[in-house]
Amino acid sequence: MTLASIRRGYHVIKTLLQYGLDEVLPPKMTPWYFKLARNSLFWIRNKHKGKSGGERLKLAMQELGPVYIKLGQMLSTRRDLLSDEWATELAMLQDKVPPFDSALARQAIEAELKAPIESYFDDFDETPLASASISQVHTATLKSNGKAVVLKVLRPNVEAKIQADLLLMSQTAKVIDYLLGEGNRLRPSEVIEDYRVTILGELNLKLEALNAIKLRNNFLDSDALYIPYVYEEFCYPRLMVMERIYGIPVSDIAALKAQGTNFKLLAERGVELFFTQVFRDNFFHADMHPGNIFISRDHPENPYYIGLDCGIMGTLSEVDKRYLAENFLAFFNRDYHRIAQLYIESGWVSEKTDLQAFEQAIKVVCEPMFNKPLDEISFGHVLLELFRTARHFDIVVQPQLVLLEKTLLYIEGLGRQLYPQLDLWQTAKPFLEQWMAEQVGPKAMFKKVSTKLPYWSDKLPEFPELIYDNLKLGRKLLSSQQQMLDKYLKYQQQAHKSNYLLITSAILLICGTLLFNQDATLLSPYLCLISGAVLWIIGWRSRPKNRKF
Repeated sequence: MTLASIRRGYHVIKTLLQYGLDEVLPPKMTPWYFKLARNSLFWIRNKHKGKSGGERLKLAMQELGPVYIKLGQMLSTRRDLLSDEWATELAMLQDKVPPFDSALARQAIEAELKAPIESYFDDFDETPLASASISQVHTATLKSNGKAVVLKVLRPNVEAKIQADLLLMSQTAKVIDYLLGEGNRLRPSEVIEDYRVTILGELNLKLEALNAIKLRNNFLDSDALYIPYVYEEFCYPRLMVMERIYGIPVSDIAALKAQGTNFKLLAERGVELFFTQVFRDNFFHADMHPGNIFISRDHPENPYYIGLDCGIMGTLSEVDKRYLAENFLAFFNRDYHRIAQLYIESGWVSEKTDLQAFEQAIKVVCEPMFNKPLDEISFGHVLLELFRTARHFDIVVQPQLVLLEKTLLYIEGLGRQLYPQLDLWQTAKPFLEQWMAEQVGPKAMFKKVSTKLPYWSDKLPEFPELIYDNLKLGRKLLSSQQQMLDKYLKYQQQAHKSNYLLITSAILLICGTLLFNQDATLLSPYLCLISGAVLWIIGWRSRPKNRKF
C-alpha cells in the first residue's frame, strides 16, 4: 500500500471511532480481537456520545465524502434492515448534504461557460436548490426562451477525494485477493474496478447529460416515466443545465397521499419500469435512491415518475440478460431445478456442483417468499441467505451484476414505502413471459431476419464470386494437403530405410568385434567390421534432411 492509502485508511478508521460507531455494534460483532484492536487506538475518543446511533452514522459518512455518502443513500431505503430512526437519518444524505460556498459554485459555472452567468441566464439563485454528495444545484431562467432551468455543478476537489478512496479500496481488494488466493469466488478486485468505472463516469456531467438524453428518448411516449429536457449546448464535464421540474419527492408519502395519488398503480409502474429498462432497452438507471425520484403533481390518479441524476447507468451483455430473464421466470414458476441448471450453464457456479443438492438449497431459501405481499418479504434477507447457501457451492460473484443487484434493492425499498401490498410476482411475471416469447418465438426469429436483411441484400451480389473463390481455395488446399501427404510418406520411407541400415550396421559391428576378440586370423571379423562401417555410412547419409511438410 502507498503512504497516501495508509493515511486515508487511518482517517476512515479515526472518523468511525470518533463518532463512536464501534460502541453501537452488537456484542456478537465485537469479539476479543476487535476489542484488542480498538483499545490499541486509545488516543481516539468518541466525541459524539450525546447523539443517536443513526445520526452518528450519517455524520461519519457525510464527513468521509461521496463514496460513503452513496453507501448511506442505499442503506436509507432498507427499512427492513435498519430501524426507522437510522433509515430516517441516512435519508438526509439523499439531498440534504451541507452545501458548499455559492461563490465557489458561481466561479466553477463561469469557468465552464467561459462567460459571466448573466450572459446566458437570468434570476440565478445563489442559494442552492439541493446539495448532494458529488454536486450542487442552483436555479435560474434561460435568457433565450425564459424557461426555468437548474444548473448542476460539481463540488470543488471532489475528483481528488474520490480517487483517494478508490485507490484505498483497490489496494484493500488486492490484499483480500492475495489472502483468499487465486480463483476465489468473491473477486473483490473486479468488483472494485467495476465500481471505479461507474463512479468516475458520474464525475463527468457531460456524460450524465448524454445518458439523460438517451433515457429520455427511450421513454418519450411513456405515461410512466418522464426525464427532464437537457440543454446540451450548456453541458460540460463539470456543468449540466436541464429543465426544472416541480414534482413531489417519492419519499414524501404525506404529500402524495394529500393529492390522492394512486399508490398501487405507482408501485406497479415502478416494477414495470425496472424490467423495461433492463430487458427492453438494456440501459437502466442504477442510482434510484429516493433523492433522485419524484412523482408528478399532474393527474395523481394516473401518476408518473420523474427521474433525475443519470450519472450511473447500467447495461448487461445479451448472454447475462437472457440468463437473468430465465432465472426470474424459473423463480416465479418455482422451478428450482431450472435455476440450478442456469447457474451452472452461465458459469456462476462450478460445473462440478451437485445439481440436486444445489436445487434443494435454493428451494429452502426461496420457497417461503411465495404468496406473500412485499411487506412480508425482504429481498435483502433472501440475498443474504442465498450468499450464505452459495458458499457451500463456490458461487462466483458477477461484477457486471453488482449495479443490477443494487438497483433491485432500491426498487424494493421504494415499493415497500409506496405500496407494501404490491404483488411483485403478478406484476413482473407477465412482462418477463412476453419478453422471453419475443426473444425465442417465431416473432423473434422474423425480427432478427428482418434486421439482417439489408446487410444480406447488400452482400447477395457478391455470393457467386465468394462461392467461386472458396471452391478455388478449397481445391488449392486439397492440392496442398496431397503434396504434404506425399512429402510425409517420402520422409517416412527414407527414415525407415535409414533406420534399417543403421540397425544392420550396428549388428555387424557388434558381431565383428566379438569374432575379432575370439580369433584375429579369421577373415569373418574383418568382413563384418568393414560391412558394418559401410552400411553405417550409407544409412547416415540416407537420413531425410527436411522435416517440413
